[in-house]
Amino acid sequence: MILFTDGGSTKCDWVLLNSEGKKILQTQTLGLNPTVVPKEELENRILYNPELREVMMDATQVDFYGAGCGTKTPRGRLQQVLELLFVNAQVTVREDLAAAVYAVTTTAGIVCILGTGSNSCYFDGSTIHAPIPALGYSIMDEASGNYYGKQLLRDFFYGKMPEHLAEKFENTFEVSPDSIKDSLYQKSNPNAYLASFAQFIFAGEITEPYFKSVIEEGIENFINARILTFTEAREVPIHFIGSIAHFSKAIIEQCFAKHNLQLGTIVQRPMDGLVAYYQNTIKKTYE
Repeated sequence: MILFTDGGSTKCDWVLLNSEGKKILQTQTLGLNPTVVPKEELENRILYNPELREVMMDATQVDFYGAGCGTKTPRGRLQQVLELLFVNAQVTVREDLAAAVYAVTTTAGIVCILGTGSNSCYFDGSTIHAPIPALGYSIMDEASGNYYGKQLLRDFFYGKMPEHLAEKFENTFEVSPDSIKDSLYQKSNPNAYLASFAQFIFAGEITEPYFKSVIEEGIENFINARILTFTEAREVPIHFIGSIAHFSKAIIEQCFAKHNLQLGTIVQRPMDGLVAYYQNTIKKTYE
């Protein structure tokens, strides 16, 4: 049986297929980003799910696609945890970009992730090219949930947020400095914590001028840092994966028109595409 994931920093979706490609299980855990979640907590988050505990001995292949798995050390840390738990499985850990590509295209294109974090790659139809490493929420992650959460906090404390929104923001979230510093510097998943503030922008229809300006600035930063750096940027469609991309579609379209870029598919949740990819792979194996 094949168990595979779409692993973000906030949540991780799991699907188990049998040898015929039939879906046996679909479940969810908290995010398993090995860059920001300690090794023991990674194990606990998996074990906390009773459905996964039941199939740990049954899985013969575990393919984990996840945020924070783009560099060797955190990727190896998560692989050790998975090999410890799924003892009968061949375990592979890859960056979430691979799952994003498999979910949206089989032909050449640029594939972007805008969720809790952000990333991009060029897919030439067979190989994924990601020359810029993903260095996470403190350095990169333009136009991501944590990027917007950080911007909201800055604008709130610097007095740049419009007064009527600042009052609503203060009533919606715990914004005492002690609480914020504790969540950022003492607890796991600071990137997901920052991203939780982004719901203030994306909870409803985006009509507020301040929100529009914040989103547009983030998209422009992402385009310049993560799309235009590819020489193929104006030659191929550019696809997006993730909730932030889904809710920002209208502004992405506006920014793309300005830069003469071709917008491809925007998919909020890539798991359906990933399931289809694995089912097709299994089908071809038996043809």
